[in-house]
Amino acid sequence: MTHLIPAPPEHDHSTVPIYKLYGYGNTWTVADPLFCETIGAQKQLHKWHVQPHKHVGLFQILFVEVGGLVATLDGRQEPAEEGSVILIPQLAVHEFAFRPETIGYILTLTNGLLQQVCTRFGLTLHQLTDPVVVKPWGGRQDHYALSCLHHLDEEYHSVYSPSRSPLLEATLGIILVWIHRRYHLGATASSKPDPGSRHLGRYAQLIEKYYREHHRVSWYAGQIGVTAAHLNAITQSLAGKSALRLIHERLMLEARRELIYTARPVSVISDYLGFSDPAYFTRFFTRETSASPRAFRRREAAAAPVE
Repeated sequence: MTHLIPAPPEHDHSTVPIYKLYGYGNTWTVADPLFCETIGAQKQLHKWHVQPHKHVGLFQILFVEVGGLVATLDGRQEPAEEGSVILIPQLAVHEFAFRPETIGYILTLTNGLLQQVCTRFGLTLHQLTDPVVVKPWGGRQDHYALSCLHHLDEEYHSVYSPSRSPLLEATLGIILVWIHRRYHLGATASSKPDPGSRHLGRYAQLIEKYYREHHRVSWYAGQIGVTAAHLNAITQSLAGKSALRLIHERLMLEARRELIYTARPVSVISDYLGFSDPAYFTRFFTRETSASPRAFRRREAAAAPVE
């Protein structure tokens, strides 16, 4: 598994920290479009208290298996007991005070992956705009869903297992269907975020669909119905990054996945990602990571466990 190094968070105009992952700054540091970690990991990193922060372009699911916590969600406090599920869409400010030794999981998904799975199965979780605590049901379905979470966590950390990605996505689909059953979005899903948040959400969707086509920011802005300058102001304000930076980060996520999980030549990856020249792709990748694609692949291969 890619080693995560804590980094200072980015801040927006409201001074609320923006994290990609809990405590790991504002850079998506893993090659997968999802990240699975245990609640227990928060003991070492946060002493059981995760300070107020938010995420951009990500959806988080927190499942409490044992213990509990008090969640502060956009300023309101809600207890989450054993068996509860907390759903946190992008831009929602949240804070967690866990009881010591609480056990459970935190799943972080890119909005692109969430929308892809929800569309495939006819779910509406990707429409959620407000964070919610889903109370426990109990019974066989919850035990089955918890078993799926255990399997997802095990498979997620088996980085070099054959057919890992489709198995992760299939297991995630089961979990999302279960969550959808437990909580019907209803009126919550129809609540309207502010225009800036809507534009940022639309921009994230467009990037997910067109990032390999290398459109300019002005093209995306035209699709949304705003100027490039206005779109850039929105991303700087809400995401703490330029509109172009968000495009580059999506390209880099896919590049890292291709280099780690496939044996495709760099030239083929370059073409797949829409670069007209492998040399340009190499310069782009090296500028972003301080390592060439080949050096990055060798480093990841050296870190892989020996079978």
